[in-house]
Amino acid sequence: MARSGTDVMELAVLGLLHDSPMHGYELRKRLNAVLGSLRAFSYGSLYPCLKNLLVDGWICEGGPAAAGEAPALTGRRGKIVYKLTADGKEHLQQMLAEAGPSAWDDDGFGVHFAFFAKTDADVRLRILEGRRSRLEERREGVRGALTRTRERLDAYTLELQRHGLESVEREVRWLNELIATERSSPRAASVRRTPVSTDRASDRPSRSTDNQ
Repeated sequence: MARSGTDVMELAVLGLLHDSPMHGYELRKRLNAVLGSLRAFSYGSLYPCLKNLLVDGWICEGGPAAAGEAPALTGRRGKIVYKLTADGKEHLQQMLAEAGPSAWDDDGFGVHFAFFAKTDADVRLRILEGRRSRLEERREGVRGALTRTRERLDAYTLELQRHGLESVEREVRWLNELIATERSSPRAASVRRTPVSTDRASDRPSRSTDNQ
């Protein structure tokens, strides 16, 4: 299932509403607090997402009473509280079970990782291995570019490319540690231990040897 920016936002919203109902302002604060380091959220993107989720039946609206607030005496409309529906909970589980290439990309991986506590162990491991494989491909691409262009780059551009390479290598090491932890967990005893690599021609997962 290909995941656009809207799909990633939907996963984030459903994941947070799974914990408790929230009104829009509170939801935006939670999105920025939990996922702000991964991507920037704004009212401009949040409210169209909420509208789509309402239309699909994944969430529903409640009034001030749903948030435990006293009725307003000013005549002004109370804050709308958004809640996850039963269908929304089922849809969230389906989204969290997605472990294909869309879950390995930069935005998709970050949001999936933020909700790993709600994700099955075998899915977590597959996503981590897929992400590692994706970054290993990126690392080799950067290394190849550096080798080909090193003599033609000025000192600052060269440092920028080295910084990018170091960032990728650091994340690969971090993923190796996470994968080792997942595999050592008792719940992971039945999980397949062969990592996932990406077939560039089809972008489908394929098997490769473990390179931790």
